[in-house]
Amino acid sequence: MARSERERTIVKAQEKRKDEKRMSEVSERERSITVAQEVVFDAALIRRFDVTGPRYTSYPTADRFTEAFGPEAYAQALAARAGVERPLSLYVHVPFCETVCYYCACNRMVTKDRSRAQRYVAALEKELGLVDRWLRGNRRVVQIHFGGGTPTFLSEEELRQVWDAIGRFFEVTEEGEFSIEVDPRRVSAATVYALREMGFNRMSIGVQDFDPVVQAAVNRVQPIEVTEEVLRAARAAGFVSVSFDLIYGLPHQNVTRFAQTLAEVVRLKPDRVSVFNYAHLPERFPAQRRIDATALPSAAEKLAILQMTVEQLTAAGYVYVGMDHFARPDDELAVAQRARRLHRNFQGYSTYAGCDLIGVGISAIGQVGPFYAQNQKGEEPYFAALARGELPTLRGVALGNDDLIRREVIQALMCHFTVRFAEVEEAFGVVFTDYFAPELAALEEMAAVGLVAVDEEEVRVLPKGRLLVRVVAMVFDRYLRTEEGEIRRYSRVI
Repeated sequence: MARSERERTIVKAQEKRKDEKRMSEVSERERSITVAQEVVFDAALIRRFDVTGPRYTSYPTADRFTEAFGPEAYAQALAARAGVERPLSLYVHVPFCETVCYYCACNRMVTKDRSRAQRYVAALEKELGLVDRWLRGNRRVVQIHFGGGTPTFLSEEELRQVWDAIGRFFEVTEEGEFSIEVDPRRVSAATVYALREMGFNRMSIGVQDFDPVVQAAVNRVQPIEVTEEVLRAARAAGFVSVSFDLIYGLPHQNVTRFAQTLAEVVRLKPDRVSVFNYAHLPERFPAQRRIDATALPSAAEKLAILQMTVEQLTAAGYVYVGMDHFARPDDELAVAQRARRLHRNFQGYSTYAGCDLIGVGISAIGQVGPFYAQNQKGEEPYFAALARGELPTLRGVALGNDDLIRREVIQALMCHFTVRFAEVEEAFGVVFTDYFAPELAALEEMAAVGLVAVDEEEVRVLPKGRLLVRVVAMVFDRYLRTEEGEIRRYSRVI
């Protein structure tokens, strides 16, 4: 029976009240999230504590790996995990790029020779087979990330070949997180749909800056329309999450120009935004020598850009996850942080804390249990190892008990801004205040100025200290404390 006009009016009013109630609940939840993950920009404290230090994608950091840990050691590490019921996270490194971005510090090879890709794909398949042989049964993959370089340097057919090889050697779960880094200058809408059809459901788009002057200065000319087209295609194809990568500190950047870039980011509404600090180290990265150092923003201008970035993104509804990452309140990263299951590895922040990480490809790094391993960094050594039928491991490290304890503490700080003493004590059988007595004493200066709070139960990074969380984590890094001068090998924190 058809509803009367009065009934339809009543139903509409009821639905409106329900919508208003839901919006009120969402608003209240977002306010609580904002308070819980608040970040306060204090320029004076940043200037005081802005030293050089690690990014803590691992502990010990990769510069502590040694070649004494080679292919045989990594094979034994994999074999030791064969009977462990633990899911896998898989990282695939594709090192090729068509052109060089002057700021880049990644392991990449600039070439237009597409024939190199097929040889590389065959090598990846062989490496995946070797890993599978040693793992023997520890095969369920819940997370895959293709990074680079430029993963889409590979053709659609080649990417599918690698994806199919992963499926042959491992059990890829349907509900997993499968992401790929994309250079929108090299990707069409048709390619985006093909990636989704393969199984990728998350995408990271390299942006850096929308300003044409900045783009020209770093040799990455990328009109905003190109980025927007790929974003639209990703959403239409059904990608669950799309993130933008930005960099501050590039030549010709200033507050006014970068504010315009951020305004476009806010308009386009990616699910996540990463804002990396450019570290100008031309002595280590030759491509950076092509950057006009006189055009780089001053330290004061960089701080102002960072402050404006934090303010604009948080005002737009993004929450500060940590380090250089922002996410929408309902994004999996923000949700994982609130649930204390956020993790940090060589790809940055991750929602899967309980995985072994297998890295395949040139220079890729993996973590299995108490071991880290990194592959050969050059093409020929990588291919030669596989031709011998051995894992292409260049170096690595086996963690001792002290390393494991400190890794747990640093992970908690980097991911949750809090270390709960009882959790560490229960996991490792130590008395936190005794084991870390020197570190707790070293935190007193930071506590006095409001970076951290320390009581009998936990160390908590306060809103003023969250942008400086790397500095707090460094207090617990035994290698920095025992080897003076090592700290100079890293980029600045801010």
